Amino acid sequence: MLSSHDLKKLLASPDLSRRNAILLILAFNECSIKRVLEIKSLAKSHGLRRIEKWNISQVLKDLGDKAVRLDEGWEVTPQGIHELSATGLLAQSPLVMANSSLRGSLFNISEKNTHAFVSEAIAALEHGLVRSAIVLSWVGAASTLYDYVVANKLQEFNAEALRRDAKWKLAKNQDDLCKMKEFSFLEVLEVISIIGKNCKKELQDCLARRNSCGHPNSLAIGESMVAAHIEMLILNVYLKF
Repeated sequence: MLSSHDLKKLLASPDLSRRNAILLILAFNECSIKRVLEIKSLAKSHGLRRIEKWNISQVLKDLGDKAVRLDEGWEVTPQGIHELSATGLLAQSPLVMANSSLRGSLFNISEKNTHAFVSEAIAALEHGLVRSAIVLSWVGAASTLYDYVVANKLQEFNAEALRRDAKWKLAKNQDDLCKMKEFSFLEVLEVISIIGKNCKKELQDCLARRNSCGHPNSLAIGESMVAAHIEMLILNVYLKF
């Protein structure tokens, strides 16, 4: 994303607005969450001494949907990254955009285990662990689908599972659903109209990618592939269920 050298260079521009300066600092270090004191410290250590005279909290509030306030501090949103890119201050990295979108999805996830899986996928992206990010983002998506089935479609799921396998033991919770292979699980979801045929195919491709990244092999993984994998899961699982 932004190197320390890049941040110093950008913050040194005399025409840089307070708004964009704060957005750049929020985007630094892979868009990590930052408290006001940390924002001030980063600005000063990268040459922006005039920040001493700013009301940083007010600038953050004036950013609107470009930044969000969390318990741990402030975080730039995808809209904020887009604004920096539109002004030519920041080149959009596929991984950074994927990470920002994944963080946005995290706000809507209340189930504890799923929240933990997605949080770990975000941490993996921040550290450049692309294989881990692919695996964990899939686990979070699968957990989301399991939760939906348990809460809304358990009877229909068990009926279809029994039709396919007379030895299937009726599932009562997520752990029971995990006893079915994930590929077959997606097949059942299509039959009971939770997902469509094309969605099933794309999710099975994501599953295959997860399997490839979870085992020793020579497969090379690039930023665009990781970003596409995560975007598919966000659009077809996290935002829908």
